[in-house]
Amino acid sequence: MTQDLWLDTETFSPVELTTHGTHRYAEKAEVIITSWAVNDEPAKACEGWNPDLEPLIHDPATTIYIHNSAFDRTILRHTQNLELSLERIVDPMVVALMHSLPGGLGPLCDVLGIDQDLTKIRAGKELIKLFCKPLPKNRKLTRADKFTHPAEWVQFMEYARMDIEAMRAVMKKLPKWNATPTERALWVLDQRSNDRGYRIDLDLAQKALDAVGVAQDALAEEAFDMTDGGVTNTRRRDVLLDYLREVCGYDISDLRGPTIRNILQDDTLPEIVRELLLNRQQASLSSTAKYKTLIRSTSSDGRLRSTIQFCGASRTGRDAGRIFQPQNLSRCPKHLAKLIDTGIESIKGGYANMLFDNVMELASACVRGSIIASENRKLVVADLSNIEGRVAAWLAGEDWKLKAFKDYDTIVGEDEKGKPIRKGHDLYALAYAKTFNVSPESVMEDYKAGGSQRQIGKTMELALQYQGGVGAFVTFATLGGLDLEDLANTAWPQIPRDVLEEADRYYDWAMKQNMSDFGLSRRAFVACDSLKRMWRAAHPAIVGMWDALKTGWVDAVDGRQTTAGRISLDKKGAWVRLRLPSGRYLSYPSAGLSGKQAYYYGPNPISRKWGKIRTYAGKTFEQCCQSVARDVFFSSLQRVEDHGYEVLLRVHDELVAETLDNSDYSAHDLSRLMAQNPDWAPGLPLAAAGFEAHRYRKD
Repeated sequence: MTQDLWLDTETFSPVELTTHGTHRYAEKAEVIITSWAVNDEPAKACEGWNPDLEPLIHDPATTIYIHNSAFDRTILRHTQNLELSLERIVDPMVVALMHSLPGGLGPLCDVLGIDQDLTKIRAGKELIKLFCKPLPKNRKLTRADKFTHPAEWVQFMEYARMDIEAMRAVMKKLPKWNATPTERALWVLDQRSNDRGYRIDLDLAQKALDAVGVAQDALAEEAFDMTDGGVTNTRRRDVLLDYLREVCGYDISDLRGPTIRNILQDDTLPEIVRELLLNRQQASLSSTAKYKTLIRSTSSDGRLRSTIQFCGASRTGRDAGRIFQPQNLSRCPKHLAKLIDTGIESIKGGYANMLFDNVMELASACVRGSIIASENRKLVVADLSNIEGRVAAWLAGEDWKLKAFKDYDTIVGEDEKGKPIRKGHDLYALAYAKTFNVSPESVMEDYKAGGSQRQIGKTMELALQYQGGVGAFVTFATLGGLDLEDLANTAWPQIPRDVLEEADRYYDWAMKQNMSDFGLSRRAFVACDSLKRMWRAAHPAIVGMWDALKTGWVDAVDGRQTTAGRISLDKKGAWVRLRLPSGRYLSYPSAGLSGKQAYYYGPNPISRKWGKIRTYAGKTFEQCCQSVARDVFFSSLQRVEDHGYEVLLRVHDELVAETLDNSDYSAHDLSRLMAQNPDWAPGLPLAAAGFEAHRYRKD
């Protein structure tokens, strides 16, 4: 007979959960309250762990509902030596994330309109703070319990019991269309990967922190000397800004990385300002803080776990990083790429400052190298090549581009250095060639001669695919190190006169509307807008896809089912849904139109509060492309595992696996497994490439 078990635990640990992560926390945790319900029976709570639930937990006929189940599973493994079957767990938090809803139980009750009396969220947070954590060190009492705070304990027991009621109410109201057997199987793989974790070189982490400390002291001393004690540390934002303004006569609004990079390009910058900003650049490299996280959060067996949240990027279903945040590791600067092994060796040997001028930059570049293979094993890494660009062309039916990808993937031989000779051209070179109606060969000749045509092509591809304009061009040009004034000079002679005239008229109109010029000269602005127009002319199917998605949203809001390329749109209750080729849905809660402006409800990217989010067709297309790329990537996970590649990490479109250190496993084989088309994606050109190593790096 099938039955439902609704389960939750409240725990105490001297380890701080938010800074150390679940697994490190669980090593010293204890269960202080168990709350549960069976089927529709009233929820109950008891002190400590309830062992009477174990026969039910082990019963194959039991479905176990746990909100944020990764936490409770880990707690029960460590405290009760109890392993829960992943296949029988349903996690309302994950179901919510699958449908672009918040993961927290309290916010879910708000969004779904569930009576707040069920959660008592404000009181609950205070009670958790009281009973689940050590009391402040300045207090004589080190821990609260039922004896020290009897009245609050009674409230806490009731809070724990009512959490079960809230979880049941939430689960009844959650949409289920994305909670398919396929997605559940992927979640099981995700949980096993998170439980597996990966080995950390803690010696490197500690030695890197030591080196950073020495470097920061030296930078502080340098700032002190330069300013005669006026600035003791350039990491002190207000002090540095005041000094630049009052002493140097140089007033700037902020010290964000992009701002400093732009200022440093000014050849007329006073030397003292330049040196202080360069000092600030080094001293404030935040990625070195990841070493502290590694030391805090790595389990006692030397492995770091649970750093990936399944469907954490809930709009698209992509992963989000947790704890160590492997999704946002900084890129290694080109001038250090071939020196990383030497750099790591020098950090561990304590002589990095003797070999490298910028130890802060070196330490930041070496963070990836903290992830290492276990003894007698190796890391095998591969990623899908330009998957979003391929998916965009496939979804929209941009046939010339699909052919270009296929031709580029076709290897017809090798050159004298053993490098592959491809049938087709480099896609960024081809993008420039297609836009300017020149040959790809001439673009590559320009590239080999140190020209910028290929970089312009790359910037166009990244900035313009999702309906971006001049502003997007500025963003991606800055990231790619492309000077837009130089770009204007390079591109201007090749831009047709009628396009320049249209862009010039647009500039006049935009300025009359008080729109931003993004800090560009008129010539650079007009050049960027011209490139936008030319790129769009070269990509009629993608531009058509934007129009189809815009029209499709209107139809869906009005209750009509419609299609845009390979995407179908409909309305389910208050939701606009976009059905992806995989069968999964992009879900937009409380979606509608305000005039001609499309909107839906979700967490504000800045405040994280639930509210109205305005959108447009290019953004919707971006979310479609990222979602389909995610589905392609995930479609290979079980196949990869079945062939002996134990997945440790998923970083965007890159898979990091661990295998036995022998020739049976290779980057070529892993790439082959990843680049196989799922049944629902015929004709999508896929390619992957990677490397093997004992220490993680960016290839």
